[in-house]
Amino acid sequence: MYELFKGLGAWLVSGEQWAGPDGIGHRLAEHLQYSLLATLVAAAIALPIGLLIGHTGRGAFLAINLSSFGRALPTVGLVVLVFLVSGLSMWPVYIALVALAVPSVVTNTYAGMTAVDPEVRDAARGQGMRWHQVLLQVELPLALPLIMTGLRLALIQVVATATIAAYVSFGGLGRYVFDGLAQRDLVQVLGGAVLVAVVAVVLDLALSALQRVLFRNRPTEQVQEQAR
Repeated sequence: MYELFKGLGAWLVSGEQWAGPDGIGHRLAEHLQYSLLATLVAAAIALPIGLLIGHTGRGAFLAINLSSFGRALPTVGLVVLVFLVSGLSMWPVYIALVALAVPSVVTNTYAGMTAVDPEVRDAARGQGMRWHQVLLQVELPLALPLIMTGLRLALIQVVATATIAAYVSFGGLGRYVFDGLAQRDLVQVLGGAVLVAVVAVVLDLALSALQRVLFRNRPTEQVQEQAR
């Protein structure tokens, strides 16, 4: 075990390991590209759904259950299925990652919308606000902390799962895991796993800190008072 971790330390600090198209820097950039793009696409799909069902109260049962179904899908199985249909491309990876991210965004967005005080909505409507004004100027600002939590959870899940890109011969930090398994190189396998874990933890801490800064002096009472 000592030799394994000693080898891991040498592997992580080696200058050669960080250089070139197969280096850690390049693989990290690929991993972040896959993760960020998939999360952005998932947000573009899930946010309108969560906002709509939270505002209208309609379709919540169907949307939440479909989201739960998406969370239960085996990611690797979905990659293989899409791979068989579309051939060798990044489509299977992105579809699987988007399917993984959508449930967290939908459920947290819906939860944030339903947590808004009904009296605040009624007061906004009583002032003559149209439905889209109530949604964008009252409900959305109040629901934003939970929405951002959903986005953060989705991103971390995607980062941890984006290693599957290497499963269909693409890049990312998962390349070290799959190549290491093929070569029976435990140091490389452990190095890839450690890098993915570190990236996920660092992103989680950074986004949590950003969320605290953004909502430290959140004017919840002012928004509610204006709505009334």
